[in-house]
Amino acid sequence: MSTLLCILLSLVALLAPAREPRPDLFDCEGCESIYEYGNAPLSWTTVIPPKGEAGERLVLSGRVLQTDGRTPAPGVIVYAHHTNAAGIYPKRGDEKGWGRRHGYLRAWVKSNEKGEYRFETIRPAPYPGAAIPAHIHLIIREPDRREYWIDDVVFTDDPLVDDRYKARLRNQGGNGIVTPQRLEDGSWTVRRDIILEP
Repeated sequence: MSTLLCILLSLVALLAPAREPRPDLFDCEGCESIYEYGNAPLSWTTVIPPKGEAGERLVLSGRVLQTDGRTPAPGVIVYAHHTNAAGIYPKRGDEKGWGRRHGYLRAWVKSNEKGEYRFETIRPAPYPGAAIPAHIHLIIREPDRREYWIDDVVFTDDPLVDDRYKARLRNQGGNGIVTPQRLEDGSWTVRRDIILEP
């Protein structure tokens, strides 16, 4: 019975329609910011905010997967940036390049052999006075391919992530809606797997 089930599942996977490439895949304002880490070696895990940054601690982690949604994708650079606990992109005044817009709550990682990545940061707040959920922007750079953006990380406990918001999502890079889990120390953890775009 299990052999037959495996064969049927394999046939379903083979017959499933292939994901079409996004026509706007590389239409990406600010995506060149992914190169602003300089010559620093990238790890699969990093800490975004400086010590003492106000806000609830958050770990964003997951795996980067090939277009099949199963095979790990190592060596993919993931750039994240987000607002602070007041909903603004904080700046020190000495930022260069896209840091002048993205602020200092930003960092880069490179997926490991298992496709894993991890950011230790703080939980962002929504823009003040705007009807946009709190979010973390993600930009992807695969080896030997141009950079592109994927759906932001947004949180299921955010009242702005309602049915209307969900209906507009295109699941670019996989589903960006995450469910925060509160840990014993009061911090949050979320998982966002990234599926590379065809």
